Amino acid sequence: MDYNLALEFATKKHMGQKRVGGDDYIIHPYTVSKYLKEKGYDENYQVAGLFHDLLEDTDATEEEILSYSNQDVLDAVIALTKKENYVKEEYFAGAFRNKIASEVKMADRLHNLRDAVKQDEAFKIKYIKETKDYFYPLIQGKDFEKEIIEAVNTLCNTIR
Repeated sequence: MDYNLALEFATKKHMGQKRVGGDDYIIHPYTVSKYLKEKGYDENYQVAGLFHDLLEDTDATEEEILSYSNQDVLDAVIALTKKENYVKEEYFAGAFRNKIASEVKMADRLHNLRDAVKQDEAFKIKYIKETKDYFYPLIQGKDFEKEIIEAVNTLCNTIR
C-alpha cells in the first residue's frame, strides 16, 4: 500500500466536490488522515481516513479501494458508508465495532466539528446534540475524546 498513490486516487475521485465553506472536498479526508497520523496510527488507518467517504460520495468501487489498499481498509470504509435509509444508532454501532472505522469516525467527527463554525446555527445545534448523544458514550477513554469535547465546547461558544 502506497499512501501517496492512495491520496492521488482519493483526490481524483473527489475532484470537483466542495465543502460547505468552499474548500475542495479532498481537504476533509486528507485532514482526517492527518489527524490519525498525528495520533500515531499506522498507514491502514491513514488510508482509511483518506477513503472514508469514497463509497458514499463518489463513483469509487470496492474493487478500486481494495486495489489501492487492503481488506482491512476496505472493511473500515464499508463500515463507515451510510446506506440508504440508514438508522443512526445502527450506523454508529456498526462503525464503532470496526477498530479502524471507529478511529476514523472520531477523526472525521473532530474535523467536521471544527469546520462546523461555517454552518448556520440550526446545523450547529443539531450537530452538537448528535455528537453528545452518539459520540460521547463511545469516545470515553479514546484518543480523540479530549479534542472532540473541546471542539463541541468551541462550537457551542459560536452560538448566540
